[in-house]
Amino acid sequence: MSQSASSVFADMDKNKIRIGHQIRDLRKAKGITLSYIAEKIGKSVGYVSQVERGVSSLPISVLQAISEVLGVQITWFFHTENQQKTDEINYVVRSDSRRSLDFSDTGISEELLSPRLSGDLLMILTTFSPGAETGKEPRKRKGEEGGYIKSGVLELTIGTKRFNLKEGDSFSIVGDDPHFVRNPSSDQDTVVLWVMTPPVY
Repeated sequence: MSQSASSVFADMDKNKIRIGHQIRDLRKAKGITLSYIAEKIGKSVGYVSQVERGVSSLPISVLQAISEVLGVQITWFFHTENQQKTDEINYVVRSDSRRSLDFSDTGISEELLSPRLSGDLLMILTTFSPGAETGKEPRKRKGEEGGYIKSGVLELTIGTKRFNLKEGDSFSIVGDDPHFVRNPSSDQDTVVLWVMTPPVY
């Protein structure tokens, strides 16, 4: 086998491992089991486990099905143009190499600031376009989360209390308090830095 052919196969293997690890990290962050994914995509638990370890082939159609189960677009699994340095993986996320997630038609986009999703802490940068909100129903989650308003304004409802926050303000939500978030502005984006533990969003 030629040197160039060998290098192509090595790159293919690295890509399978990278995507497999991203699937595993996101699945764990969302509290989803291997058996649940296997059932939803019509494959065996063993196959899904092999995909996560990067030892099984992963056709686009299967990756699309897994993406739907995990609630992300397939683009979540692709790198940005700027690749991470090997010694920075799991430790550093450069601003030009963040993985992003765009919730289509909601006006909300998120960038992952955490180097990994398998630790105890999750950091996300969320941008709310004018009028965007987290949903019609209040959200509940176990654990603790906090936020810092990097720019813009934010309306935060926790239970029956409503808070109007501005740039530089911060907040914390403990336990499973039902909460609701929206950008009340008609002409300005709101950017919020979220920190969550455990890392389930």
